[in-house]
Amino acid sequence: MTTTQRPVPTRPLGTTGPAVSALGLGCMGMSALYGESDRAESIATIHAALEAGVTLLDTGDFYGMGHNELLIAEALRSAPAAAREQALTSVKFGALRTVEGGFTGYDGRPAAVRNFAAYSLQRLGTDHIDIYRIARVDPDVPIEETVGAIAELVEAGHVRHIGLSEVGADTLRRAAAVAPIADLQIEYSLISRSIEEKILPTARELGIGITAYGVLSRGLISGHFTRDRELAPGDFRGMSPRFQGENLQRNLDLVDRLRALAEAKGVTVAQTAIAWVLAQGERQGADIVPLIGARRRDRLVEALGALDVTLDAADLAAIEEAVPAGAAAGERYPAAQMAHLDSER
Repeated sequence: MTTTQRPVPTRPLGTTGPAVSALGLGCMGMSALYGESDRAESIATIHAALEAGVTLLDTGDFYGMGHNELLIAEALRSAPAAAREQALTSVKFGALRTVEGGFTGYDGRPAAVRNFAAYSLQRLGTDHIDIYRIARVDPDVPIEETVGAIAELVEAGHVRHIGLSEVGADTLRRAAAVAPIADLQIEYSLISRSIEEKILPTARELGIGITAYGVLSRGLISGHFTRDRELAPGDFRGMSPRFQGENLQRNLDLVDRLRALAEAKGVTVAQTAIAWVLAQGERQGADIVPLIGARRRDRLVEALGALDVTLDAADLAAIEEAVPAGAAAGERYPAAQMAHLDSER
């Protein structure tokens, strides 16, 4: 494992999608689900990411009920013109919310797709969305209808590329038969590797890229999460099985094993975990783009350092011995949310 100095490289999102930075910025935590956030620091972090060469900004119209899209719009308006022009927006839609913040399902009807897009375009202050995807498959609407509606938005110029999120291999094939799919956004990390069996090979067969979220498992394998940490009110990790009781202790045992490898090489745990995901894409033509959920500039700088980490075959073998596939304790979501995942069926 060595470190080098290099600019942020780019990777294609599949065979039909745009070229994007090799790391994307996931902006959800700047608005929701991880407790309170700092608006000024969030905007400064987006600016710093753009300045560093990160071009892909990932959001959802339901993150903070539109707050996240408005935040990104504000950050882009105040960014230098050159950085603003390079930025690409990836937007998820479809989640139904309550006033209290609960989730009640997903709506993938064509009329709803058009409605969600209209509101996102207004909040983002733009005339197009670069990649548009339903956050979870609506079980009451065939994926062909949902994707067909996005394809109509592409034809009208309101959307540039179609993406998917958390779908299984069969659904991926059905969607790709309707229209070109740029990428599949799905959880992928050292402790979430279920896509390797069917979903990732299918995506590669179809020429569909992967944008991997949860590469640090919501901070669990970042090296910063302590055994006695108390989560803030509103932090959804308080309900996540992997952060509960004995599960948490077992998972942090895995992190300690990863830490020993990282420290021996002079890099951080987070950089090692991100570099591992990057390396999985490099094995097959750079087809995986990790999304980093940095909410602060210092965390962004650390994450970008993963681009300077080179993992050789011995490094990868040691990492996978320390954190074997399937070693995580607990599911990645509570049972009610797992039920919405087409990718887990």
